[in-house]
This record gives sequence, C-alpha cells and structure tokens, in this order.
Amino acid sequence: MKLWVSALLMAWFGVLSCVQAEFFTSIGHMTDLIYAEKELVQSLKEYILVEEAKLSKIKSWANKMEALTSKSAADAEGYLAHPVNAYKLVKRLNTDWPALEDLVLQDSAAGFIANLSVQRQFFPTDEDEIGAAKALMRLQDTYRLDPGTISRGELPGTKYQAMLSVDDCFGMGRSAYNEGDYYHTVLWMEQVLKQLDAGEEATTTKSQVLDYLSYAVFQLGDLHRALELTRRLLSLDPSHERAGGNLRYFEQLLEEEREKTLSNQTEAELATPEGIYERPVDYLPERDIYESLCRGEGVKLTPRRQKRLFCRYHHGNRAPQLLIAPFKEEDEWDSPHIVRYYDVMSDEEIERIKEIAKPKLARATVRDPKTGVLTVASYRVSKSSWLEEDDDPVVARVNRRMQHITGLTVKTAELLQVANYGVGGQYEPHFDFSRNDERDTFKHLGTGNRVATFLNYMSDVEAGGATVFPDLGAAIWPKKGTAVFWYNLLRSGEGDYRTRHAACPVLVGCKWVSNKWFHERGQEFLRPCGSTEVD
Repeated sequence: MKLWVSALLMAWFGVLSCVQAEFFTSIGHMTDLIYAEKELVQSLKEYILVEEAKLSKIKSWANKMEALTSKSAADAEGYLAHPVNAYKLVKRLNTDWPALEDLVLQDSAAGFIANLSVQRQFFPTDEDEIGAAKALMRLQDTYRLDPGTISRGELPGTKYQAMLSVDDCFGMGRSAYNEGDYYHTVLWMEQVLKQLDAGEEATTTKSQVLDYLSYAVFQLGDLHRALELTRRLLSLDPSHERAGGNLRYFEQLLEEEREKTLSNQTEAELATPEGIYERPVDYLPERDIYESLCRGEGVKLTPRRQKRLFCRYHHGNRAPQLLIAPFKEEDEWDSPHIVRYYDVMSDEEIERIKEIAKPKLARATVRDPKTGVLTVASYRVSKSSWLEEDDDPVVARVNRRMQHITGLTVKTAELLQVANYGVGGQYEPHFDFSRNDERDTFKHLGTGNRVATFLNYMSDVEAGGATVFPDLGAAIWPKKGTAVFWYNLLRSGEGDYRTRHAACPVLVGCKWVSNKWFHERGQEFLRPCGSTEVD
C-alpha cells in the first residue's frame, strides 16, 4: 500500500476520534464519514491492483508450465536426454516452484485489512443505525410519507437519487421491531413484500418477512391477519418451528374468543379492516398540530393578521452603528411579536463559524426538569457547540451585531451556540425560558431567566426544518443569512407561554443555526419592566 493512503486515513481518524458514535445527530459530522469511506475505497482498489498483479504472474507461470509439460510429457526420456533440460527440471522443482508457492502465499490484503481495522474503531455503531432508521420513520410520520415513497427516494428538493433495496427496507422493519415499534414494523415489512413481489433480488426471503410481520400484526391486535400470515409462512417453510407454535397459539386464542358471550363483538374489535393500523398516541399532546405546521398546514396567518405585518428598516433604537446601514426587518407574527432580520451574517462569516464550531460539536442536551442534570433526549436530535469571543474575531463581531440589532446587552447573555441537525434532525416543542417549577435552571449563571432568543439561520434547507409555534399556528422557514428574534418573557418577567416552539425535522438538506439567549440581568434599563403581569 502507498504510504500516502495511510497518512490520509490517519488524518481522518484524528477528526473522527473526536466524534465517536451518534453520527446520525449531525449531518456536518457525517460528511467526515463520506471522506473516510472514499479513502477506504482507494485502499481497496490498491489491494485489488496488487492482487491482480499477483494473479497475472501466477497465470503467466501456469501458461508457461503448461506448454513446457505438454512437450516434455510427450517424450519424457527423449526430453531428459538433453542435459540442459534435466538441469532445468531439477532447478524448477527445487527453486522455481517453491518461489511460486511463496508468491501464492503472499498476503497482499494485509495493508488494506490494517487500514480497515484501525478505521472500524470510528465507524458508526448500532446506536447510529437505529437512530438513522428512527429518523426516517420520524420523517415518514411528520411529512406523511408512505414507505414506498421513501424507498424510491422521491423526496422534494433532492439533488441525488437514492433508493432503498429490499434488504434496506427489511433492516428498517427489523429496527422498528427490535424497538417494540410494531406499527412501523408492519409498514416496512409490507413494503419489503411489495418489492419482493415486484421481482427485486435480495438476500432477504419472504419467510423472514412473514415471521416478523405476523407477530407484529398480532401485537397490534389483529389476530385474524396474524393467523393468515402465519399460515402463509408455513406454506413457504413447513418446518418453521416458531411459526408452527404461533399457529397453534393463535388458533387457541380464536377458539377462546368464540366461546365468550361477546365473541362477535370481540372479534370485530380484534380485526382491523384491510390491515390498516393507527399510529400509536405518544407523549406529546400537540403532536398533530406540531406536525401539520411542519408540513405547512394549519398556519393561522389570516388575511386580517397579515395586514398587521410590515417590513421596515431597523436602526436598533438609533444605534450609531446602524444609522448608516440599518437592517431590513420583517414582521413574522404580530402577537407575540416575532421579527426576521435580513443579511445578518455574510456567507464568509457563516463558513468561518461553522469551521470553528465543527470540531467542538457534541450531542445536544436538555435539562431534566426533575433532576436538573443535562442529558440527551430523543426529541432533540442535533449536535451543538458553544463559541467564545476569544475563539475567533468573527464571534465577537456577530455578538456585537446582535446587541446593536436588539438593543440588549450581550454581557449577561449565554455564549453563541452553534447547532447542526442530523438525519431527520429536530427539537420538539419546548420553551427557551425556565418555568415556575424550573426556577433553578439558570441559577448557576446568576443572570436571571432567558428574556429573549436571537436565532440565526446559517443555511437554506431544501425541505422541512421550519421553526414552528404550535400555540400560535405560526411557521417560519429557514433562509440563509437571516435571523428571527422574539421575547420569551413578558415585561413583567413572567414567561410568555405562547412562545413554545419547535424545530421541525429536516426532510432534505443540512440545517445549521446559531443562537444567542439574552438574560434578564443587565436589561433593566434597556427593556424596562411593565406595570402589569401581562405587559
């Protein structure tokens, strides 16, 4: 193997070693895997070239020996009568054939295997595969995509074609099954059967699919269909022990149901028409509203409200820095007032901030309301890092700019947080401020509650990724270089519960944002208190 391949691989190892596991939570970090895989392919191709060269030598030797032995075997004594032929025969068998043996035994794969073994330490884990599968299912639910659409890769705004094979779909269904998610198990196993019936080649067999599918529909309460699928499985594989046991069990359950007084009613409840199953209700009460807003549905931007929204030039309360070059300000919502600013960050500033943030990215956390401890959560799928002004002059420059725009001081604000969303990356509905039962959340900072949020969009997103406010019925779509701003607290200091918001799953694209949370302390004269609780 060439040394430069190993050097490049080790360079990538240095990057990947800082980012072990949870690749699925950041598209930015997943790009490193692309380059690492590219180097592995190069290493593999070099191994193939060496192997082909070795086989070429062996083949040449074989052809040469075939011609020689055909001639010598036709008249062995006559051939050996020539002393040179006798000498060469002895030499070949004593020296040349052992040399060929050494050539055949040469392990030309050693370099490639060494590279692969080292890099395997930084490969995605089972957790990543499960996380990526869950992400596709989340996109499937949020944007109402059927498995066939995802399998064909028919997503809006995509530049590249990508399709799921039978084995890929089977992997999706199996991941759901292993997580006890029988609803998605059924959807994906049915998709596997469709593709198998269409003649697609695969290592996955119908027997394997029916094994998972029959038990999944049983778990969803469809006993009749579970029995039907089990019989179908046994027709394909009569020796399937588990299927045989399940068949007897399902038949026994049906018989017991028939013996009950309300057997007809019970069976009607157990049977689901046409094998259609409802998505289970989960922990999020506003799930339907949240997801409909993510799809751009149910937005309550009525003509009457739209008349109250305006565009203007904003000079930050006549801040000297903005008098000559004010920012373009656009109302996104009237009450609570949410505004968008244009051209807040240049492309160069965005790329620089991404560059310095990327090595520091770590799985984004949430604070457990019961324990106060920071922990990862399935409802927040992204990676984030915190940048100080000393990290780079661009950070200080952006901080000053946000201060000038808002008229609030950044002295008591949190560090600039940079976030990159992963596959189906999201942050489900939440509050930025701490509520009455979470008074100690920011106690260690000594700066009070989060009074306002300034959110910079550092990338365009081809599909999905909106910022939505379920209680308002508002949806704000990312636009690179723009920023949105709102107050989390009323002037009285009470939390504005209307600002509960969410980052919708990214359907297609790579979403980068940065935000600055301004705190109460230091804002007393910049944003004076109101006279009532609702001010």
